[in-house]
Amino acid sequence: MNREEYENVLNTHRVPVSQLRSEFDPSKLPFTTTAEMEKLPNEMIGQERAEQAMDFGLTVEQTGYNLFVVGPAGTGRMTYALDSVEKKAKTRAVPEDWCYVYNFENPDMPLVISFPAGQGQKFQREIESLLVEIESEIRAYFSSEMFEKNKRAILDSFREKVDELWAQTDGFASEQNYKIERTQMGINTIPLRFGRPMSMQEYEQLSQVHKDLLKEKERLIEEKIQDTVHQIRKMDEELRKQVNEFMKKTTYEAVNELFLPLKEVYRDHKKVLSYLDAYFHDVVEHFFFFISDENEEDNVMSALIGSKEQQLHRYTVNLFVNNKKLAGAPVIYETSPTYQNLFGKVEYRGQLGSWVTDFTYIKPGVLHAANGGYLILQAAELLQHPNSWTRLKRALQNGKIQIENPYEESGAFPASAIKPEPIPLNVKVVIIGSYYIYDLLSGVDEDFHKLFKVKVEFNTVMKKDDENSLKMARFVKNYCEQQGLLPFHQRAIAKMIDYSSRLVEDQSKLTTRFHDITKLLVESSYWAKKSDARFVDDHHVLKALSEQVQRSNYVSQHYRDLIRNETIMVDTSGFRIGQINGLAVMGTRDSVFGIPTKITAQTFAGKAGIMNIEREAALSGQIHNKGLMILTGYLSGEFAKNKPLPLSASITFEQTYSPIDGDSASSTELYVLFSSLAEVPIHQGIAVTGSVNQWGEIQAIGGVNEKIEGFYEICKEKGLTGDQGVIIPKQNVKNLMLHSEVVDAVCHGRFHIWAVSHITEGIEILTGIRAGNIRGESCDFPEDTIFQKVDTRFKKIYESALAASNPS
Repeated sequence: MNREEYENVLNTHRVPVSQLRSEFDPSKLPFTTTAEMEKLPNEMIGQERAEQAMDFGLTVEQTGYNLFVVGPAGTGRMTYALDSVEKKAKTRAVPEDWCYVYNFENPDMPLVISFPAGQGQKFQREIESLLVEIESEIRAYFSSEMFEKNKRAILDSFREKVDELWAQTDGFASEQNYKIERTQMGINTIPLRFGRPMSMQEYEQLSQVHKDLLKEKERLIEEKIQDTVHQIRKMDEELRKQVNEFMKKTTYEAVNELFLPLKEVYRDHKKVLSYLDAYFHDVVEHFFFFISDENEEDNVMSALIGSKEQQLHRYTVNLFVNNKKLAGAPVIYETSPTYQNLFGKVEYRGQLGSWVTDFTYIKPGVLHAANGGYLILQAAELLQHPNSWTRLKRALQNGKIQIENPYEESGAFPASAIKPEPIPLNVKVVIIGSYYIYDLLSGVDEDFHKLFKVKVEFNTVMKKDDENSLKMARFVKNYCEQQGLLPFHQRAIAKMIDYSSRLVEDQSKLTTRFHDITKLLVESSYWAKKSDARFVDDHHVLKALSEQVQRSNYVSQHYRDLIRNETIMVDTSGFRIGQINGLAVMGTRDSVFGIPTKITAQTFAGKAGIMNIEREAALSGQIHNKGLMILTGYLSGEFAKNKPLPLSASITFEQTYSPIDGDSASSTELYVLFSSLAEVPIHQGIAVTGSVNQWGEIQAIGGVNEKIEGFYEICKEKGLTGDQGVIIPKQNVKNLMLHSEVVDAVCHGRFHIWAVSHITEGIEILTGIRAGNIRGESCDFPEDTIFQKVDTRFKKIYESALAASNPS
């Protein structure tokens, strides 16, 4: 085609300057600076679907309707979840208090008692006061004159009976002419002679008959003594029982009246009444706890059964959950959801080389604190503790919280284990996580959808309209006031809105990832303050954006330096056969940039098809491989209608040494194949991006702004000629949010951007030759067109192949 026709082609596909970026009109904002705006509560922007799902999930009361909030970080999902839950919690009743008490029938299974909010602490103090009164009253009774008198009467009666028994024994011994002597060393029997103890000399002078008679009498006396001792022991046992019963009866009389007021207060609380009855009977049974003196206790016994304070622990109350200060349902956000943090634990104390515990050592977890309300967790943190996830599911399924010792089964150390009574669970769990975690749990955990039936999905984009733009301005105002930033001028807000569209690469959308917005707010205010401005203006926002790029563009600048000094070979002028500039996007953690990459192709006779050098070198990804297969399908469809496609070609990304994936260069690869087959040179000042299907239609790609700007930077450094530019898919025009410098260059004709919808449109721009893809009546392509030249090349290769196979 001649120059005029070529210019017409260029102009037909040239993207108008007005479509290169969308700029928000600051005059649409009803203020000059955000300081003039009325302060309104924080609101969620552009997440209507998430708001509806959140309201539904928090309102429905049936079991299993827990929520999983899914979406990328920075969309405000955490803030919104907390705000929504706190608002809903204020409308709900304060849940019950929970207390653990001693189980007098089975100490290893402490009992739990619930009370209306605030009453748990009252009950705890009442029991504390009761214990003090019990100890005081028992001590008073046991030190009273009447108690001593009655106790003395019992002991005196015992002594009289004992004295009478010994008197009878002494009388029996006297009849046998013996005397009984009781000492600390034991009981001795002494024979008498003329009413006095017989001496050894007198005994020796007795005849053997008399000696045998004395021995017989001594044996009878010893039997009598043994019988007396036995009776005294039985009487002593009876005395102990009698004294014990007397002490219990005294204790009963001392404390019985103390329990009556509490029983009256809790007459409708069966579990408390049952506990008070057990408490009362245990006090009566263990009255000695209250009268023993700590200073007189045996150290060994104290170590075995515990000190007096430890013994009296059983009569205290472990106020486990106290909701007295709540004004609604509890809202707990747990950042470290370990097993013990979630479900509580049982602490231990050392005793005689082992670990022992009791109900006062039971400590609550956040699940107890959130019971009756809401618990918010981060999915990534929760799944780092698999035991936590498993036990959380079990608790939600069973509707109760069971405190267990996770080390009990392992037997890591000797411990005295207890199993507290489970607490009924009524909690709404809100888990916040990514799409990946949600899909993972959905696929591998069959219980997941039974327990988390509500999905609250946060979008990353919202519609760009006047309403959302004003909402973003309100967000800026609220954030600036919270963080102490300068107010923003309407021109600065407009730039923020433009930047928001740039982040999502869509002129009609705004981002909902406000983390990126807040970062720019802080940095813009910094530069405004540094210049002593009273408010943030548009040039401060542009300065902040420029500085962000400057801080993180080392890698991109390094690549450009390599291209500029021709270490990496990229031409931006002239024409080459089988060579073209493709565009790729590279990135680091904080920077994404586009760079041109030379793609080359060689075509030759054979039937090997298209050889992807990257694939042969194991540097090609699956999507990239698919793109090349699509090229074969397109070429076969166009040029192999009546005969096989005699194609052998090699294609590669030159000077790339890292893996390549994606299909955004598939149209570029097709162009370079056309160039090589038709032996037509391609304009090296035009870079190309876009994928292609089997019908030659150009498809949209990502990173279009970075790709255009990356090639523009290279052209600028090597020298703008006015003929350079980028070919993009037509569908990507709406994604253009180019930097002002690029837009200005296009406006003044120093750089160009063309949008195409078919491969034929692109090849004409690149070569200046008509594509000619419509066959004539003879089924041949028009003369002097790209398709005709390619078809001619295929025919020659095919004829050569036939001649080689039939040499005769």
